[in-house]
Amino acid sequence: MKPLTEDEKWMGRCLQLARCGQLGAPPNPMVGAVLVADGHIIGEGYHRRCGQAHAEVNAFASVTRPDLLQRAKMYVSLEPCAHWGRTPPCARLIVEKGIRQVVVGCVDPFARVHGEGIRILREAGIQVTVGVREKECLQLNRRFVVNQTQGRPYIMLKWAESADGFIDRLRADGTPVRFSTTRSSLRTHRLRAACQAIMVGRRTALLDNPRLNVRLTDGPQPLRIVLDSQGTLPPSLHLFDGSQPTLVAGFHDNPLRQNSSAAYEFLALQPHDGILPQVLDHLHARGIQSLLVEGGARLHQSFLEAHLWDEIHVEKSPVSLGSGLPAPRIPVQAHTEEETALGSRFIHAWMP
Repeated sequence: MKPLTEDEKWMGRCLQLARCGQLGAPPNPMVGAVLVADGHIIGEGYHRRCGQAHAEVNAFASVTRPDLLQRAKMYVSLEPCAHWGRTPPCARLIVEKGIRQVVVGCVDPFARVHGEGIRILREAGIQVTVGVREKECLQLNRRFVVNQTQGRPYIMLKWAESADGFIDRLRADGTPVRFSTTRSSLRTHRLRAACQAIMVGRRTALLDNPRLNVRLTDGPQPLRIVLDSQGTLPPSLHLFDGSQPTLVAGFHDNPLRQNSSAAYEFLALQPHDGILPQVLDHLHARGIQSLLVEGGARLHQSFLEAHLWDEIHVEKSPVSLGSGLPAPRIPVQAHTEEETALGSRFIHAWMP
């Protein structure tokens, strides 16, 4: 295995720091920054929370020996910002601090930055190296990259299926067979905590009556989304309890819900346009960067057929059903990895 260069080593530390912002930074990207002088870290930081100080600002704030900055080298996993938003531009701050060398992991895909931060640094006479551990830096912020380059949320499909490949079967009393255990559900709640929105279809909402919240781990509560094209879901469902924001997307709102205490926002869909593109456009417009789809086979198949997915998570139960609704198929071109834990197989798939 090829040994890491000095630049690669310190960029690795940037990546470690950046991951600490996984729950707080979105919809902003996760970013880590490190200041190195004479082979030692003299300051480091990461973007903790959207709207708060960026990684570079926190790195400078942690420095206890400002006299070392004149010979320090700054490492940052994402191109320093160049625009005024809720915080000042970090590229200008780096120039003001007298840093002479900067190593950037990857270029920021955000249109208002995209190379502008690097230009500011170079025009100030700073030596800038770009692309150190670039693939890892882009992978870390793949949700942000998809959001900026494709104009939609990063989409994860998640379902559980039986050992013989069925996703849905009702018991004699009309209740659905459940595959997940309390322990394996923790994985689902971790996925939920890392996403800004969760979507289900009408059938899942009606049969499972899910709460679609984060209960088994720490993390922010997501926006709940349910597709109810004809407006037939009853107002008594947990989705409408007002405990967290809920968006109902359909062609017609339900008069029963309108005249009840149900708490939700209604998105009126146009009948001649695709349902999924309309919903995704709405989510993108309101700053939703990541979407977890937990619906049934039909909803998942709609995303797969439209090529609207970035990751797939499948829990394969040891229980066989013998019959039922067939589970969706993971596209053959996807890369997959499997793990056995908690009595089930877990399959993670992604596009190369």
